[in-house]
Amino acid sequence: MAPTLSAHIDQNVESVVALQKREWETVGVAQRRVEAVGRWLGRPLYLVGLLCAIALWVSVNVIRQARGGWDPPPFELLDGVLTLISLITTTIVLIAQNRQTVLEKQHTHLELQVSLLTEQKVTKIINLIEELRRDMPMVKNRHDPHAEALQESADTAKVLAALEEGGATQSATQSPTQPATQTGEQSPPAVTAQRDDA
Repeated sequence: MAPTLSAHIDQNVESVVALQKREWETVGVAQRRVEAVGRWLGRPLYLVGLLCAIALWVSVNVIRQARGGWDPPPFELLDGVLTLISLITTTIVLIAQNRQTVLEKQHTHLELQVSLLTEQKVTKIINLIEELRRDMPMVKNRHDPHAEALQESADTAKVLAALEEGGATQSATQSPTQPATQTGEQSPPAVTAQRDDA
């Protein structure tokens, strides 16, 4: 029997499954067939079958060389067939990777929005706790600089600027000591987290 999960975990699992189902429903028939072929090409059985076919091709033509094989050495026909197979395989893999890249970007944007929303909620909770602590007469009021700093919402523009200054957002080909302004690329627009004052 499957383990019993709590209600909120079941809800999260159902949300993820529903998201994947909606994403799959937007995929066309041609894209699904291409990805099915791509999954089949990614199996070890495909590599074993291809190597066996090449070995059989070479063996037959070497044995029948004296009687005139259809592709005598240096196997020009085999070279052309393998080139065509490589082209088709590369195209199928690129088509599948293109959709995966789009999905990864969507998931990254979703994670960013959820992270910003979580940060806003945590900031609001800290504010409420600090207000409650100051209003309770039995609790001695004290200055907590750490809690005071956590009450402020994170400024994503400043965080991004700090990352760019430290070289964390630079490309892999650029030296960490090289200024980001020398790359010739504009900085991506900063996302400003709006604090929920409700």
